Amino acid sequence: MPVVTIDLIAGYDAETRGRLGRAVTDAVASVVAAPPEAITVMLTEHAGENYMRGGAHRRPGPPRPDPAELIRGFLGAMEERDLDTARAMLATGFRMTFPGDVRMSRLEELIEWARPRYKAVQKTYERFDAAQSGATAIVYCFGTLSGTWLDGTEFSGIRFIDRFEIEAGKITRQDVWNDMGETRGRT
Repeated sequence: MPVVTIDLIAGYDAETRGRLGRAVTDAVASVVAAPPEAITVMLTEHAGENYMRGGAHRRPGPPRPDPAELIRGFLGAMEERDLDTARAMLATGFRMTFPGDVRMSRLEELIEWARPRYKAVQKTYERFDAAQSGATAIVYCFGTLSGTWLDGTEFSGIRFIDRFEIEAGKITRQDVWNDMGETRGRT
């Protein structure tokens, strides 16, 4: 039964401490053959005046945003065509790749690319999976697409997977896979 003890400077809210505990549990379960319910994580907080590094008192660093929630917010803003909100979530150098190896770096390019393909599209999410690799958070979301083709015919149930990379709280990359091309060819 693995037991992990983490010492923190006091100041993180309960949600952040809970996210940390769940992330450590997942990390241990990915390396040690122990079910999550057998992994114990204990957080001990220390008052800032009782913590020093380099001879100076320190404050806790800010918590990173929940990567899955960041992506939910981005996708919601895109669906609403709130490009200013969506753009604010992107890092400098953001890049995206869509089916057919179409590469873009600006949201306006995506809208123009989609214009001759369909009138409207919405996503229904089955799940968001988040993982951390060094300083990069990786989020996969998947589910189905529904919407309206250019001729007014409705579609639904088209599978999709989006993969995102996030660094320093900003989205750096998006890769998209879906069955839209195969479905459109059958209608």
